[in-house]
Amino acid sequence: MSAPLETLDSSTETPTRPVPPAEPVPGYDLERVRRDFPILSTTWNGRPLTYLDGAASAQKPGAVGRAIVGCYEGYYSNIERGVYGLAQRATEGREGARETVRRFLNAAAAEEVVFVRGTTEALNLVAASWAAPRLGARDEVLVTEMEHHSNFVPWQQACLEAGATLKVLPVDDAGALRLDLLDELLTPATRLVALTHVSNVLGTVNPIREIADRAHRAGALVVVDGAQGAPHLSLDVQALDCDFYAFSGHKVYGPSGIGVLWGRGELLAEMRPWQTGGGMVGTVRAEETTFAPVPRRFEAGTPFIEGAIGLAAALDYLTGLGLAEVGAWEHALLRRASERLARIPGLRVFGTAAKKAAVLSFVLDGIHPHDVGTLLDRDGIAVRVGHLCAQPLMARFGVTAVTRASFGLYNTLEEVETLAASLESVREFFG
Repeated sequence: MSAPLETLDSSTETPTRPVPPAEPVPGYDLERVRRDFPILSTTWNGRPLTYLDGAASAQKPGAVGRAIVGCYEGYYSNIERGVYGLAQRATEGREGARETVRRFLNAAAAEEVVFVRGTTEALNLVAASWAAPRLGARDEVLVTEMEHHSNFVPWQQACLEAGATLKVLPVDDAGALRLDLLDELLTPATRLVALTHVSNVLGTVNPIREIADRAHRAGALVVVDGAQGAPHLSLDVQALDCDFYAFSGHKVYGPSGIGVLWGRGELLAEMRPWQTGGGMVGTVRAEETTFAPVPRRFEAGTPFIEGAIGLAAALDYLTGLGLAEVGAWEHALLRRASERLARIPGLRVFGTAAKKAAVLSFVLDGIHPHDVGTLLDRDGIAVRVGHLCAQPLMARFGVTAVTRASFGLYNTLEEVETLAASLESVREFFG
């Protein structure tokens, strides 16, 4: 394993050397990017807004709003069953969005893309439609210690209902998965492995392909929570070789209330509907009902038409910037923040794995994260505080809450300095 990023250790002396400047990313026009996000020019508590909570929900470029307004003002209608031109145009818009998602994921077919409300609904859909009918008392499901509750609780509950066993793959002190224990935890009884692509607390980027290969050799399927992976990584579900991949629109600079479940076509075809109603049926008789093919089978009722169109605009915007360029800039922000926060005595970061996305979760000795977040807000800085919907991971590191700063494609090196300076003021305030 390559050397991890510098560990932020409050026991070391405060460095006196200056933080080196970040190398510019060729072709990445940060000023233009920031102009695309109108909210970034606003103030909060009399200070310029420093938004560092993209891991919870990213801000939206103007292109997303224009796409949604364009739908409302130009061609909004319910979809699929209308014979008039407006309905056909709205249907084309939504199905075009499905194709945009397919390209973003490099899925084999657009029919493998199911629109849902978000990652949480996607994972619950798999738990209800694939796992529930198949799990038995002798079966096992493997999750990891770093999972968001959305990729922990559904499998826990599915196991409880089936009498199956839930196993947990732990993390090490750096926040990397204990892959040395994986083959021991995988058994012939393991039916499914559920894990995150990128930890929302640690920023750890997990080696999905390696884990998928080992899980498949054991006969298990692999479900990936991509809520934090999709905004930061170039995705190829065929290369990852997972069986399901889920992500949310609002974290990839799109609308909230829309998300994606990708699944292998043959698996989706075998799954029963989760919700029933209009739009997902073939024929309905008093004696029986037949169901539509995938993906419509899992999209009951009038969908979030404009949300799908807004999501497509967000993905087009993200890919138009260049995912490699975005990743390089976010890595520069992460390195600068890691180096700068290392200067603050009493600050301890969780997550120093070698492969990491632009997330920094930390505590300041003797200061509750809620107090840290409140005082940062007075300086116009938005961060996340609390257990981050990852209580098993909090227990692993012996804390109940952390402060999290998460960086996105629009953040600046100046904002990193603003964060660090404000944290130093917080520390001084509490003596």
